[in-house]
Amino acid sequence: MNLIGIFFCPMETKIAIQGIKGSFHHQVAQSYFNSDVVLDECMSFSDLVKSLLRKESGKGIMALENSIAGSIIPNYALIDQNNLHIIGEYYLGINMTLMALKGQKIEDIKEVHSHPIALLQCGVFFSQYPHIKLVESPDTAETAQRIQREQLKGIAAVASPVAASLYDLEVLASDIHTIKNNTTRFVIVKTTNKVIPENEINKASLKFELEDEQGNLALILNEMNQSGLNLTKIQSMPIIQKPWTYSFFVDVTFDDYKKYRKAKEILELKTREFKILGEYKNGRV
Repeated sequence: MNLIGIFFCPMETKIAIQGIKGSFHHQVAQSYFNSDVVLDECMSFSDLVKSLLRKESGKGIMALENSIAGSIIPNYALIDQNNLHIIGEYYLGINMTLMALKGQKIEDIKEVHSHPIALLQCGVFFSQYPHIKLVESPDTAETAQRIQREQLKGIAAVASPVAASLYDLEVLASDIHTIKNNTTRFVIVKTTNKVIPENEINKASLKFELEDEQGNLALILNEMNQSGLNLTKIQSMPIIQKPWTYSFFVDVTFDDYKKYRKAKEILELKTREFKILGEYKNGRV
């Protein structure tokens, strides 16, 4: 028997997530890797990045955008500034569930605690209950766990059905998100790239800078089109240190890696600070 394997978990096999067991990030870890995945539970995305940089974990899972709430812009900056690489993606259908200690009803609830993005996705539901105060917390599942651990009455959590089951809470309402087709895109990040062979890569995340001059962006987008790249996402961010200059984060899909490679060379010549954030398999195919 290998005793080292019992007491020591190699960094490479540990997955850093934002939140704890029962969180949506935990569900992605189980689906993308396996149900027995070893977790490094981080209470913020900044802590998740630190875990990777300190080699406390080998890979991380970060939510990047939601079909209701939009892009999680700070996470783009975290990936870029810390030179992380996107090596994969996963789309998870989100079911927002209201939960509290057993025996309580929604009329008993005075406060609902959850991650701000989760609360944002349930605005219409809570507009029906003006007596309930919405309180932001670091993580959906952590709030559910705290309610059970501290036996908090009058307080409910918005989290996944998995969290309700895991922390033995009463489900007061299911599917409370405003738009029922609610999906979050998660990316798998690592401090190094080149995880899958070129012939399996059909999506890439890129970053570049452009001066704020008429037609600059249109020229780049046309170049992508001419090169056979399908633009699936574009997000701009002002560069504080360079007034009137912008960073653009784009996702492109393609069928031919050779055409994509040629397009990269052209884009690198026609933009500033061109950077590949990741090359990976399209999670929606």
